[in-house]
Amino acid sequence: MSVQSPISSVNDFVVRFANVNGSGSASANELFARSILRHGVPVSPRNIFPSNIQGLPTWYEVRVTEDGHLAPAAAST
Repeated sequence: MSVQSPISSVNDFVVRFANVNGSGSASANELFARSILRHGVPVSPRNIFPSNIQGLPTWYEVRVTEDGHLAPAAAST
């Protein structure tokens, strides 16, 4: 009979939003990051502007981690 290892948890994840430029979503994105921060969990938000071409999305990324990392998370494959 094999012995199972205990379940480990990782409290480090990234939430990404894609928004239409000029839609006013910047306020909502910041509100999301602030609400998590007010719960005492460190966050690292950032805007990603891939292009100035009208019509392309603006990305907003929020890294939520109990360790307080400020760098973006490594891309998962």
